[in-house]
Amino acid sequence: MTKCLKVMFLVTLSSLPCVADTSDQYRVCSEGAKTQARMNACANEEVTRSDAEANGIYRALVARTSRQPEALAKVKAAERAWIVYRDAYIDAMYPEEHKQVEYGSVYPMEIDLLRATLTREHVTALKQLLQRYSN
Repeated sequence: MTKCLKVMFLVTLSSLPCVADTSDQYRVCSEGAKTQARMNACANEEVTRSDAEANGIYRALVARTSRQPEALAKVKAAERAWIVYRDAYIDAMYPEEHKQVEYGSVYPMEIDLLRATLTREHVTALKQLLQRYSN
């Protein structure tokens, strides 16, 4: 029993950096989650929210730069590069080939929370770009 508690404690600690930067909707959902499947679903909803926010800002940025071909090309290149970076970063954080076997049932939740965190950081960068092209 003590070993099980230690593992649960370590899993909780490893998830804290991601959880600290989550939405109120995620916190409400995860507090009511009683199974790992429901916790995974809450995390998936969180990444969906962060992706939607990033996509909306990116669309606004593309619209704002649409009459500036050079700027538009650079914005699109930056977005493509960010996606490559995001995916490589996630893979570096979880490098094992058989991820579900190695990282267990919390793996989908951890990946979604990490992706949501990275996406929220990207949202900040996209907002800066949008502000830059608003002037």
